[in-house]
Amino acid sequence: MKRALLNPGWRTRRALRSAAVLDEVVDSQVGMVPGLPPELRKRSADHLAELVLLAQSYRHYAAGWIDRRELEHRACAALDRMESRRGPRLGQLTERE
Repeated sequence: MKRALLNPGWRTRRALRSAAVLDEVVDSQVGMVPGLPPELRKRSADHLAELVLLAQSYRHYAAGWIDRRELEHRACAALDRMESRRGPRLGQLTERE
């Protein structure tokens, strides 16, 4: 196992907590998707899928598999994909240190 997971530092703990928060958001919203009108269902499912992928990126960062720059790149890419399916800016998805 990676050293970061055996003795997690504050960055690792924060990344894992961020992943858990994203998981909680997805878990709380996924049940509503089938009840949405068809025109909103796909977009909502796509947004939730992006959040799942972002949570996984936070776990990869916590494990030391990717660095902060790659995490930020993945978060920006996820935000860009979500914004292309939406209109207004969604906001920042990574925390600043």
